[in-house]
Amino acid sequence: MSDNTWRPTASIAALQQRADLLSRVRGFFAERQVLEVEVPVLSRRATSDPHIDSITALCNGDAAFLATSPEFGLKRLLAAGMGDCYYLGKAFREGEAGGRHNPEFTMLEWYRCGWDDRRLMGEVGDLLGETLGISTVESVSYRELFRRQLDLDPHTASDSALRNTAERHLDLSFTPADRDECLDLLMSHYLEPRMGGGITLLYNFPASQAALARVVADETGRPVARRFEAYVGGLELANGYWELTDAEEQLRRFQADHRYRGAHKLHVYPFEERLVEALQAGLPDCAGVALGIDRLLMLAGGYRRIEEVIAFPIERA
Repeated sequence: MSDNTWRPTASIAALQQRADLLSRVRGFFAERQVLEVEVPVLSRRATSDPHIDSITALCNGDAAFLATSPEFGLKRLLAAGMGDCYYLGKAFREGEAGGRHNPEFTMLEWYRCGWDDRRLMGEVGDLLGETLGISTVESVSYRELFRRQLDLDPHTASDSALRNTAERHLDLSFTPADRDECLDLLMSHYLEPRMGGGITLLYNFPASQAALARVVADETGRPVARRFEAYVGGLELANGYWELTDAEEQLRRFQADHRYRGAHKLHVYPFEERLVEALQAGLPDCAGVALGIDRLLMLAGGYRRIEEVIAFPIERA
């Protein structure tokens, strides 16, 4: 054999940079007295998110699933009284491959009790600034970004106005299915590439994109999702929430996800009812955020593709 597929795709220098980055991240949280914890990466429950698929495994003869994020386990710990904590380790998502994706990847996720999304945005900016050496941080609302770049209010624009805007600015070979798909396409293909080289913290997303975040009224009285995303140079690095603590609303969202998946002929996984039970027991008021370590390393080291920072991506695993 002479194809050398036994070799890592990342250079030794890149792997040394990875070790240094992980050490710096752990030091960041040690200084702030945030505890590192472990949660299962193999579970009988899976994601309900319609836009993410779990990787299925076989465990003791029954189906199990590799965790798409540590979120459910961390929230169960929070409800048990753990306090501020973080997870730094592997997560897995089916069908994620490409220049910025690998089915197995490294995720950092942390929670701050008594904080909201605005306060956590500041800490995300601090972490990114320290690890990337960037001092420029801009916080901008989802509405303001769309108004600035597209002269469009994403919360009040009609479905037809959003569709027309997407068709006018993007080279589409299909018609977007709904307003959220229009917004996602405009964000990923038009707005993100126009972000500057500094840190951009985008907040107050449409209520329809709340996921596991609270929905509250903004300064105009419009319901918005209290979640945020962090970008550097148009590359999305982190997604954070002012966390939902209402057990009934959490169950409703899980059930809505299942209906969506069924209606769109997507696989319907068993959802994490133990998270609902944890919320019933009492999840503390908190904010949480997940950050992609592989992408962070790509930016820190000037790498263009994810396989340059992973020893053995799926093609060589």
